[in-house]
Amino acid sequence: MNFLHTGPEDAPADLLLAHGAGAPMDSRFMNEFAEALAAHGLRTTRFEFAYMAARRTGAGRKPPPRAERVMDEFRDAVAALKADRPLVIGGKSMGGRVASMIADELHKKQAIAGLVCLGYPFHPPGKPEKLRTAHLETLSAPTLICQGTRDPFGTKDDVDGYKLSPAIRFHWVPHGNHDFRPAKGSGVTAKENLAGAAQAVADWIGASVA
Repeated sequence: MNFLHTGPEDAPADLLLAHGAGAPMDSRFMNEFAEALAAHGLRTTRFEFAYMAARRTGAGRKPPPRAERVMDEFRDAVAALKADRPLVIGGKSMGGRVASMIADELHKKQAIAGLVCLGYPFHPPGKPEKLRTAHLETLSAPTLICQGTRDPFGTKDDVDGYKLSPAIRFHWVPHGNHDFRPAKGSGVTAKENLAGAAQAVADWIGASVA
């Protein structure tokens, strides 16, 4: 398995992140967020699910599989990393969702210390009735979700109405979309939103995990 590391080797915790459904582990968002976390002394390790890695080899543009089908790949990444310090798993959008589906299992085995989701896909855009929250109601692993307040996969107004586990904490990115980018005229910048989310992750790991 190919890993992409960013940040100091002597960090207090490892953060293993998977990509979203349509963009690779070195997408603009993933690169910028990993660098923002490194500025806080955090080390991230990124990996790709097989369908995304295949796009780099000329094997064709395979569509993303159902999240359930790549759960074992995330488990394999955790095992391959062989973290020797507290490990937090998570990812962007689909990557975070997959991580959330195995988080309790791994947390009970003491294989991970927590979960971080960056733009959780609570429902498909325009289909708020198709919720992906059942397992989040009983989640016991310490969890932080960074979510744009206007994310089409789940706005703050949407999420405020959901029944979710008390183990989940939120950092709401002001005026942010699925990539945390604010609406024009909002008074905040994309750089500020990214920095704020990275600060929230660093604070949460320092207080809850490391």
